[in-house]
Amino acid sequence: MPAKRVLILDTGKEWGGGTNSLIELLKRLVPEGSNRGIDRGKYYFTASFYNNYKKGNESDIKTEIEKLGIDFLLLEQNKQAVVSKLLKEASRLIFFFSKKLKKHFIFLTDYHFRIKPNSKSIADTLKRLKINLIYMNNQPSSNIEGILAARALNIPCLQHSRIGVELNQFEVDAVNNWLTKMICVSRGVKEMFVKHGVGTGKCEVVYNGIDPNVKPATAASEVRRKWGIKDDEIVIGTVGSLIKRKRICDLIEAVAKLQLQDARFKMQDLKSETYNLKLSLKCMIVGDGPERENLQKEVLQKGLKEKVIFAGFQNDAISYINAMDIFALPSEKEGLPRVILEAMLMEKPVVACDVIGPSELVIDGETGFLVPVNVIDAFADALSKLAVSDDLRRRMGEKGRIRVIERFAIDRYVNGVSAIFEEVLA
Repeated sequence: MPAKRVLILDTGKEWGGGTNSLIELLKRLVPEGSNRGIDRGKYYFTASFYNNYKKGNESDIKTEIEKLGIDFLLLEQNKQAVVSKLLKEASRLIFFFSKKLKKHFIFLTDYHFRIKPNSKSIADTLKRLKINLIYMNNQPSSNIEGILAARALNIPCLQHSRIGVELNQFEVDAVNNWLTKMICVSRGVKEMFVKHGVGTGKCEVVYNGIDPNVKPATAASEVRRKWGIKDDEIVIGTVGSLIKRKRICDLIEAVAKLQLQDARFKMQDLKSETYNLKLSLKCMIVGDGPERENLQKEVLQKGLKEKVIFAGFQNDAISYINAMDIFALPSEKEGLPRVILEAMLMEKPVVACDVIGPSELVIDGETGFLVPVNVIDAFADALSKLAVSDDLRRRMGEKGRIRVIERFAIDRYVNGVSAIFEEVLA
């Protein structure tokens, strides 16, 4: 039987957890760079990306995809037409009184000037390459042109939704009528789409996975030494794109509160020999993005220049996670964050916001703490509990590792996605 031809469509602009999960999936579906499936001849992949986004300063998505023996196509975007810009600006002025009407008009403009031309370009690629399935690696709002292209050629299309988003009525109808199946990375993501009108039978939950055998390439002591971190300092760290929804500003504010708390404790120590609680902390932020400059300014304003380390994007993020004592993720919105899986695998207790994704990974009070979004006192309190107790960090870290190995191993992820591929292609 000839291999089924699959086009991977990704409209993203930057390297993230979804990119890592896609690469890990393809490594196992295309072993040894042969562009052959698990069963010889099952799939033949071609990747079509809107952007050849960077992987730090050392690589990019094109290079990483081609390492797997997969052809990479860059679907270049036309510059936004002047009339499109004017119409969008006009809608913001005219419909200032109604967010719903404003969003609707902007979508119609976008549909006419961007989505329809892109769908035609994608359809031409599908036809030219004789594609049997289009597999989309974002979420319906950013992949609507892929759904339209598949509909035009009457071929199956599969959406791998890495995060939950609010859909408009056109997008809901497109998913229900033309999308063959949607893989959701968590129950919360599925529930969010169902809440907005997507049929429950259209969605299938397949959790992201991680290889239990993965090991840090660099020793924790070496990472800490590189950044001037002392052996007795507790490192609170995070990894991810520096964008607004990640709310790294909340982590910085929580660290500032801990520093004030530390100063108060030290003042009390001068008065009482029985008060021995001291926090010697460092905060490490691994990642890059548009919010970096604002975050650096905030660090300076709060007098934390000596306490907060901006390590930038790191290809070997798991080595940095391994060098941390506590992993923090203050995001207000997630799908199923891979970095939490990595932190738990490295036996790090996790403090995260109680939102979709983290709430299905972290067991509150057992493998870490879940706190409300943007409640800085609660976040700081959870960090403080872990910072002052070696035993609590160790116990929560051990339980986290066990949970990841038992529930979120990479084989479950790959087998789950493969089963849906087979179902859709049948």
